[in-house]
Amino acid sequence: MEHAIDFTNVYKEFDGVEVLSNINLYIKQNEFMTLLGPSGCGKTTMLRIIGGFEEPTSGNVRLFGESTRGIPPYKRRVNTVFQRYALFPHLNVFENIAFGLKLKKMNKTVVKKRVEDMLKLVGLKSYGGRDVSRLSGGQQQRVAIARALVNEPDVLLLDEPLGALDLKFRQEMQLELKRMQKSLGITFVYVTHDQEEALTMSDAIAVMDEGVIQQVGTPEQIYNEPRNSFVADFIGESNIIDGVMREDYLVHFAGNDFKCLDRGFGANEPVRVVVRPEDIEITKNIREGMATGTVTSTLFMGVHYEIRLRGENDFEWLVHSTGQFKAGDEVGFILEPDDIHVMEVSAYDTLRIDDSEAV
Repeated sequence: MEHAIDFTNVYKEFDGVEVLSNINLYIKQNEFMTLLGPSGCGKTTMLRIIGGFEEPTSGNVRLFGESTRGIPPYKRRVNTVFQRYALFPHLNVFENIAFGLKLKKMNKTVVKKRVEDMLKLVGLKSYGGRDVSRLSGGQQQRVAIARALVNEPDVLLLDEPLGALDLKFRQEMQLELKRMQKSLGITFVYVTHDQEEALTMSDAIAVMDEGVIQQVGTPEQIYNEPRNSFVADFIGESNIIDGVMREDYLVHFAGNDFKCLDRGFGANEPVRVVVRPEDIEITKNIREGMATGTVTSTLFMGVHYEIRLRGENDFEWLVHSTGQFKAGDEVGFILEPDDIHVMEVSAYDTLRIDDSEAV
């Protein structure tokens, strides 16, 4: 599949401060790519560079194989939807969506047809004459998306467009956006700090921190095979513990040797081990457990209990379980080989150690 967007050695600074560091990333045509990371990691700057609102300090960005250097935003087949929808309050829904088409002096019949098609696509078929100020947040967001899509861009950029919505509307719009993207067959580049949004909607995710792409992959790859502690900790809840790789397929942590699926490490190499809370099975029969701990708290979360238990070296494990346990219970826990993910010790782990020692 051909690439819609290519970042090649892109570096960006503002007033001497590095914002993006040597970004290399490609986004396929018709792909839903999410740039995910905490505030200030550089993801919105990448979006603005694609849209033409910023230029790289160095490096190059290509849209469908052509360099974007010096090409203004209005000459790029790219449209942007912002968190603040920027709708025109003096225009109704139809007029807001039609605004860009009228600027191009398109035929009125064509404009009417395109706008009606967009209203149907975003589920607002009968809302054309409605005052935008009388719409709900979710409806306003749909109008903003329709206004961007009506111009038939090759790439749609979305900068945290669901951030102002409540949880129910946000979840509904996640499904709607994915449906629209598949229906239209165009490239979506989505910026968010919300891990659930990224995992729910994306074909691919680029996880960022401090201007650096930490990992790129499918939602399943990012969640199940994090490259370092930052990715593991940022994507969902994790137990991250120090360990030692005894040999291929055997890792030591929590006072025991565990079979795993990882290989390629040096003998007795220090590593970091990631175990997701939902992958831990705990039992009241300590003899069945591969390691043991003491329950310190239990919180009912609806579909499961969130259990914290203290294990070897006072490490606090987080466990999601449908079983009922109470504080003070001595338990064993069981891990299968595919529940364990082993990572190299990274700069993030060193920084955490230094920070914790400094406190």
